[in-house]
Amino acid sequence: MAVFMSLTQYSHIQAFLDYLRFEKRYSQHTLISYQNDLEQFFSFLYAQFNEVALEQITAVYIRSWLAELKTDNISAKTINRKISSLKSFFKFLMKQGVIKQTPMTTVVSPKINKRLPSFVEEKNTNTLFTYVEFGDDWKGKTEQLILSLFYNTGMRLSELINLKEKQVDEDYSQLKVLGKGNKERIIPVSKELLKEIKNYMAQKPVKLKGVAEVFVNEKGKSLYPKYVYNTVKKYLGMVTTLKKKSPHILRHTFATHLMNNGADLNAVKELLGHSSLAATQVYTHNTIEKLKDVHKKAHPKA
Repeated sequence: MAVFMSLTQYSHIQAFLDYLRFEKRYSQHTLISYQNDLEQFFSFLYAQFNEVALEQITAVYIRSWLAELKTDNISAKTINRKISSLKSFFKFLMKQGVIKQTPMTTVVSPKINKRLPSFVEEKNTNTLFTYVEFGDDWKGKTEQLILSLFYNTGMRLSELINLKEKQVDEDYSQLKVLGKGNKERIIPVSKELLKEIKNYMAQKPVKLKGVAEVFVNEKGKSLYPKYVYNTVKKYLGMVTTLKKKSPHILRHTFATHLMNNGADLNAVKELLGHSSLAATQVYTHNTIEKLKDVHKKAHPKA
């Protein structure tokens, strides 16, 4: 899709992206999403109304674009993300004094049907870590620790791949993880898991000694996302029939098992590195579903 916008619009978008990159420290993936959303909006604006100055953009223009997205069968979740991109952009322009008010005030986001996050049942995670055999070579050791860390810490894929040996705090049995927006958080780990991590690092082949990352493949290279994804998919496929078998499913599993066993919601929020409690509250629904299931099976009148 060709992108049409004035030099002024282009320069403000670039300034906004630089702000997100250097001040907010957003990931490259997130930056690309913002850029695509903004370029798509301004291309629509040009195609439908020719050139419109930034200060002349109103909610009417925004709604026209959203209406077109809906006719193209774009999901409500994606539309909400695009609305969020525009809100952030116009808020930035207000701070910069480019516009006096945002056109987003009266723009309403479409409702999304909330789906409960999928997770692996406790009996299946027990099977995974008790009965499934991992190879005795370096590859097998790496795969086993990948599964253990995901389930025991709830860390994100990027956090696991980038985990450095210096972030393993043996004295306090904890990991210092660098999450979204370069925000550091502390994740406590059990003595057993800490021992697994220490043994893995100690057993690194001589040619891999001195590598900063905890995880490396046989060639001494950092793990890449597809490798980790395929590893998780392979082993979860042995113990569950869930359609999705990704690292994020193990993150959901970590949080759900904590909640189901009485963990405090705020504590789970901190462990996951969520910026708001709203993102964590979805796991309370899984807890309620479990209670409903227990009631249905155990109560004589259910």
